[in-house]
Formats: sequence, C-alpha cells, structure tokens
Amino acid sequence: MQREEVEAIDNQGLPQSMQAFALKAYGGPECTSLTQVALPEPASRQLLVRVRAAGLNPVDFKTRRGDLRPVQRYRLPVVLGNELAGEVVACGEQVQRFRVGDRVFARVDKSAMGAFAQFAVVEDDHAAVMPANLDFATAAAIPLAGLTALQALRDELRVASGQRIFISGGAGGVGTFAIQIAKHLGAQIATTASPRGEALVRQLGADTVVDYTKESPGTVLSGFDGAFDLVGGHALEQAFAMVRPGATVVSVAGMPEPQTASKDLGRGLGLQALFWAASLPLRLRARQHGVRYRYLFMHPSGEDLSELGRLVDAGALKVIVDSVYPFERIAEAMSRLEAGHAKGKIVVTMPG
Repeated sequence: MQREEVEAIDNQGLPQSMQAFALKAYGGPECTSLTQVALPEPASRQLLVRVRAAGLNPVDFKTRRGDLRPVQRYRLPVVLGNELAGEVVACGEQVQRFRVGDRVFARVDKSAMGAFAQFAVVEDDHAAVMPANLDFATAAAIPLAGLTALQALRDELRVASGQRIFISGGAGGVGTFAIQIAKHLGAQIATTASPRGEALVRQLGADTVVDYTKESPGTVLSGFDGAFDLVGGHALEQAFAMVRPGATVVSVAGMPEPQTASKDLGRGLGLQALFWAASLPLRLRARQHGVRYRYLFMHPSGEDLSELGRLVDAGALKVIVDSVYPFERIAEAMSRLEAGHAKGKIVVTMPG
C-alpha cells in the first residue's frame, strides 16, 4: 500500500492498533490471548473490514493445537479466526465489487486468517454482501460451515432430487446447513443426533433421525446414494457400509486423501504422498464396499457465499446459532466449541 493510501485511511479516524485474539505458540488454550496488534493494511485486491462478529469453528482449535501444520504453517504470533461479518472501511485500488460502508460476510484467506480482531483484511473474491435481513452475529455464522456444506453436497456428492443422503452429526455447525441444503436440492435426509438435538434436525428437514446414544446407524440404515461424514472415526467407517456400491462418502472429519492435496490445497507430490499413506486404510475399507472416499477442504468463494445469501433471503436456509459471546470472553467461547456439544454455531461479537 502506498503512503498516500495509508494516510487516507488514517484520516478516516481508524486506529493504528487493534485488539485481537492471537496464537503465540502451538499447544493448549494458554497459548492464545487477547492482545494489541497493528491494524492490517489492505492490498490492491483486498478489503479492510471492521469486524462486527466472527464465527468459531473446529479448525480454530485444531490450528492452535498444531494439528494442521503439515497443511499450513503460520509465522507466529498470528491472529486466529476464519470467518467474519462486518463493514467495509477501505478498499484496495483494484477492488470494484464493493464500496466503503458495504455490509459483508466472508471466509478469510486460509493462509492468513485474522478474523478474531477488530479489523481484518479480506480478499475481494472471498466476500459477499450480507443478506439484508440478517444481523452481523447471524451472518458471521455462515461462511465456513455453509460453504463446506454447499461444496460437499453440490460439487462432490452432486445431490439431486429424489436421492437418499446420510449426514452424520446433523445438529452441529456444518450439519445444520447440510440438512437444509440437501433438502433444498430435493434429497431425503437421514442423520444422527442425540435426544437433545433430535427436535432441531427434524425441524431443519431430516426425514430419519437415529439416536446415536442408543443405536448404531450402520445397523438400521442402508442403501443411501451418498453420505456426508461430519464425525469421523467409527461413524465414517460405518458410512461406507450404508451407501450403495458406486456411491461417494465425503468427510470433513476423517483423514485427507491425495485428491485433497491436489484439488483442494493446490499442493504437489510431497503432500499427496503423505495423504496417500495416511488415508490408505480408509481408502481400502471404502474399496471393500465398492464406494469412493473423498476428504474435503472447502475453498473460500464470494460467489458461493452469494448463493447461500440467496437461500437465506428465500427462506430456504435458516442459520442456527448456538450461542453468542462478547469478544472479551472468546476464550470461554473456544472452550465451549472444543467441548463439542454446541447445537449450531458459536459466535463472538466485537465491542463498539
């Protein structure tokens, strides 16, 4: 950014520093803290957004623990956070789709993160104008989980009218979006939920609900046209037996496979080989059942976010928010997220 542009932003009354939730070392919750950092500067194709709310996702604590270091290494300290809603306060010189004052929501760039802060930079093609009828907290709950569900169901499973689709963990953040999107695409939905989550998933459109605290879905469900696994472990292995031969099982909780490295991450043979070896047992089990296994890393997309916004505006997609915390209690919000009992999304809101 040129000096004149920086001065122009300063003249708008923006601060030189901001409060952010940063990661200083990989490990437990004690490795994160609220701290003051410099205000980020937007590049030519970026927006500077005053963050009003940010959504929490499992990728946040997995990043903190260091689980994702084979995929993405950050220079520490780094500001955490992957999705946000807020107001555009400055635009890079090549930005054409947005103006100062626009209310936007976005999944920020994976290589930078930064949503857990009072201001964040966002690639212009990662953002979309918020649905007019949503507040910032609700809009911030959409990007990562909503994009994951849309891309898994539409692009990988190619869900079509009349199909039978199994979705594990339907009451969670991604699951609440997945049930509704699959229903919008015309599918019949079966899912798993605890007694506490059954009413919610039925309200969202699930046709069959298996109480996983009492019975295994693999013993009562079969013949599905596709499965979307959000749980991993034994639940993923059961899904291989629950779909018909030739079908696909997509997971965001299992082990990445070679296509994940090349298609989703744009990486070369080194990471493909690592994922090939790590996922081999899962792929062999899938092959024994005559099905295809695919692990998905969603990709940020302003175009797809606009599609989700249209579904919200049309009443076809309801955003389920489990709880909203003020930013100063983000450590408490992260603890709730990591405990794994949230129904829908957890969000933090910024002061001011």
